[in-house]
Amino acid sequence: MKVGVLALQGAFKLHVQALERLGVEAIEVRSLENFGASEALIIPGGESTTMSFLLESSGIFDSLQERSNNGMPILGTCAGMILLSSKITDGRNDQKPLNLIDIEVRRNGYGRQIDSFESDLLIQGFNSSFRGVFIRAPLVENVSEKVEVLAEINGRPVMCRQDSTIVTSFHPELADDDRIHAEFLELVSNS
Repeated sequence: MKVGVLALQGAFKLHVQALERLGVEAIEVRSLENFGASEALIIPGGESTTMSFLLESSGIFDSLQERSNNGMPILGTCAGMILLSSKITDGRNDQKPLNLIDIEVRRNGYGRQIDSFESDLLIQGFNSSFRGVFIRAPLVENVSEKVEVLAEINGRPVMCRQDSTIVTSFHPELADDDRIHAEFLELVSNS
C-alpha cells in the first residue's frame, strides 16, 4: 500500500512518520506524478489558502477531485478539512474548496494560535478517548445529512466522514496515538 501525504506546504512529516510506524509506504506528494503513484492521500494542517493555490498550480487540484469522485480515500486534518469542505465561510474570494465533503467551515473558528487547546474526544468506534490537539482549528458550521459525524466538542463536529473522505478539525499526528491513521488505512484497504 502506498499512501501519499501532501507535502506542498504545512505539517506533513509527522503524518509520514505515523504511516511508517504502521508499516505503510508514505509518498511525499509534491507533483502530479507523486500523486499518481498514491493509492490514498492525507492532506495535513498548514495554511489553507497557500495550499489551495499550490494544489492548483501543481495540477493536483483537478486530479484530486476526479480521483476522490472515483473512490480514492482522503484524510484531511485541520487545513485539510478546510480544503476538502464544500464551503469556506471566511475564505478569500479567490480560494476555492475541493468540495469533497459536504460541510461548511470557518477558518480559525476556535481562535488564533494563542487559543489552541487539547481535549479528550469520544470518537465513534474507539473504545477509549483520543487526545485531540486543536491549533488555529477550523469550526464546522454546517453538515449535510450525507455526512457522518464521528466526534464532537460542545455539540460541534470535529471529525466527519462522507464516503471515502475523513476530516478532522484537530491534528491526530500530534497525539501519541495512531488510531485515526490506522482507521484511515483500514478504509484504504477496503476501497
